[in-house]
Amino acid sequence: MEGQRQSEPRVTHCYRHPDRETGISCVRCERPICPDCMIPASVGFQCPDCVKGGSGTGHPPSANRPRTIAGGVVAGDRRLVTKILLGINAAVFIGVLISGERLINDLVLFGQAVAEPYGPVEGVAQGQWYRLLSSVFLHQEIWHIAMNMLGLWFLGPPLEAALGRLRYTSLYLLSGLGGSALTFFVSSPGQASLGASGAIFGLFGATAVLMRRMNYDMRPILILLAINLVFTFTWEGISWQAHIGGLAVGALIAYAMVHAPRKRRALVQYGACAGMLLLIIAACVVRTLQLTS
Repeated sequence: MEGQRQSEPRVTHCYRHPDRETGISCVRCERPICPDCMIPASVGFQCPDCVKGGSGTGHPPSANRPRTIAGGVVAGDRRLVTKILLGINAAVFIGVLISGERLINDLVLFGQAVAEPYGPVEGVAQGQWYRLLSSVFLHQEIWHIAMNMLGLWFLGPPLEAALGRLRYTSLYLLSGLGGSALTFFVSSPGQASLGASGAIFGLFGATAVLMRRMNYDMRPILILLAINLVFTFTWEGISWQAHIGGLAVGALIAYAMVHAPRKRRALVQYGACAGMLLLIIAACVVRTLQLTS
């Protein structure tokens, strides 16, 4: 299939050494560079001119700082947001261990359910939209949080370095919301769902898009994704809706971020995020009307 075929790098000549062929381009200016001109960046390589321009003086501070392939500012700690997300998930899990079912009932995702026998009906359809996001940070079993956090630690830092902190955070949260929205839209209203799997699958999709953009070998990530999809549809108790929703949202947002034209980069990127958020809201409104009408 076309989406899984690894394209061959386009061979050109180094802009500083016209006699040398190369298939690598600077991640900032996208000019071809040979091995002697390659300077390692957070993702890929930069050319000497971009590195020199990023460290010079006489320009505004924002112009001095090197940029990622998506236009984000290169930060000192390229794992900071990933660490914060790990910490939030761990804190909520500790809260579950302490409070038990009470916290789970307050944060878990379900569309519409009776709280107790003959008790009040509650859920996303009753206006508890916070469950779409709170459930993304909620885990009940140790194996569940361990697997998700391992995926976050493996996939998160390279994406955080490539996209920048704000774009990476947007990608993660929208992927989680996308998984929750699809679960709410197609699942039984009383079916409970929890976990960061939707957001993690969003990182899978984003990693595949980024690797294709950089002309890296996509086979490792595609194999890993295929294995996880097999578990998604064969392991009982897994919400395939959250996985597929997160995967689709993560891939689409990442594509907009790394393929946005340089002159309108921020407009395209944040416009894509806003459009995806509106689509998620629209799906939840439609489902709410179905359940409450």
